[in-house]
Formats: sequence, C-alpha cells, structure tokens
Amino acid sequence: MNDCSQLLIPLINEIFGKNYKGDEKIIQHPNEHFINQQDGKSQKRITDSSFTIIDSSGNEAHFIIEVQSTPDSTMIIRIFEYATQVALDSAALENNRLTVTIPNASVIFLRSDRSTPDEMIIEIITPGGNVNFKVPVMKVKTYSLREIFRKELYFLLPFYIFNKEEDFPVYEKDPSKLKEEYNDFVAGIDKAVDDKKISVYYRRVILDMSKKVLENIARKYKNVRKGVGEIMGGRVLEHEGKKIFNEGRKEGMAVGEVRGRSEGRSETLNAAIDFMRSNGMSNEQINRFRNSILNS
Repeated sequence: MNDCSQLLIPLINEIFGKNYKGDEKIIQHPNEHFINQQDGKSQKRITDSSFTIIDSSGNEAHFIIEVQSTPDSTMIIRIFEYATQVALDSAALENNRLTVTIPNASVIFLRSDRSTPDEMIIEIITPGGNVNFKVPVMKVKTYSLREIFRKELYFLLPFYIFNKEEDFPVYEKDPSKLKEEYNDFVAGIDKAVDDKKISVYYRRVILDMSKKVLENIARKYKNVRKGVGEIMGGRVLEHEGKKIFNEGRKEGMAVGEVRGRSEGRSETLNAAIDFMRSNGMSNEQINRFRNSILNS
C-alpha cells in the first residue's frame, strides 16, 4: 500500500463500485489508534490501511481496508472500532454540534469458504433513529488470474498463491503444473509493464511480495517454493537486464559511432548479462535473454 499506492485505485473501484480514473491523489494516514475502554484504559488498534483519495474536483473520500487471512467473527467489531475512531479523528465541532463522518470500510479475505459473507452490516441504534452502513467483502478466491489482469487488480497478485494452496500436495509431486500457472502469472505482469499499466518498479515490488507470501504459506513444500521462486527470480532479473540494456543503449550506440554500431550494442548487451550472471541467473536463462535481445 505504501510502495504501490496507485494500485489501490482499481481495487477501490472494484470493492466500492467507484469510478476513479487512476490519476487521483492518495494520502496515507497513520494506522495506529487508541480505543478508550470502559475501565478508563486505552487499547491500541492497528488498521491495515487508512487513506484518503482526492479526485480532480477536490472531492475527498476516506477508506480503511483490512486484509484477513482466515475467517474471524470479531472482524466486524474491529471494523466498527477503526471506523468510529477514524471518524472522531476528523470530527468537526461547531456550536455544540459534533459532526462525524464514517469512512468507507472493507475487508479482503485471502481465504474464504461458503460461510464467508459477501458483505457485513453495522447498524447503530440512536435516540434519534437507526442508521446502518455496509462493509463490503472481497474474497480473493473468487478471482481467477485472467480476471485479475482484466480488471487490473494488480494489488491482489501477491495473494494469488492462496488460491492454489489446496493443490500444494499435487504441485509438490509435479512442480511443472504450478510452473505453467506462474509462467502465465509473470507473463501477465510483463504485459502490464509493456502496456504501461504499471511501472517496472511496481512490477518488482509485486514479484518480491509474491515471493514473500509464497515462502510463508508453502514452508512445508520445498518443490513448490523452488519452482515458483525460479520462475519469478529469473523473470525479474531478465526484465531488469532488458532495462539495463535499453538505458545503456544510447551510450552504447555513442561508442558504436567510433568502433561500429554492432560493437557498441554488444558492449551494452554484455553489461546486462554480467549483471544477471552476478545475481545468480542460470546459463539457460541468460541464453534465452540474449536470444530475445538479438532477435528484437
């Protein structure tokens, strides 16, 4: 959320049915709040995210999103605590009238089953009447890889491995099945970069976060971690090698004016290959990269 904040825009559009264009300003807020208890003590609550989106017309909307890995019946209580505390933080007091604005709140479930709700509702009964608001629920399990890319929900990519968790025993015996899935995974990210949907930096963060998730939830499955790690690691270095090649091309061509264009291009390619080799890329991966450059 901090490193790739613009990835939140399509996510918010999907969860809340908004129509943000993607060029809105995002302001991150502190995620620590202290909740006053009945015994007079305070208890710290840490939200997963708290941010404001400001559109081109200056309209502001506050959002809080919780990411939950397992079902939790107390989640709706915590959401209420977060929401009311955020509302108090931005409350307006004028002429003995206190105005509080409840933020948009949602929960993303990384694991879900039939009992996982599609939405939760908070109802407040007051002397002046009853009010309620919905807390929409996003279930990662309901999104295919194709749908994630089609809707540009790149924020969900690091969590996609949760959708394959039940198949880990099968993939452990036959890693090629998971490799095929994650070849499409990385190819989709590469296409998003080529189409200028995300930056090279965002790509790197997404892949790094994906590897961290994999390492944690597939601890018992060595072949799964190794197979997916090889795909992601090699593709990351290959993509960065191309970036080095393209950025050094201008300088390489200048050298080529003196010693021949092909020689300048060759030196640039060698610099990219040296980078990948020093970072542990295999000869097979390097040869694939070299051929892709020479054929382009």
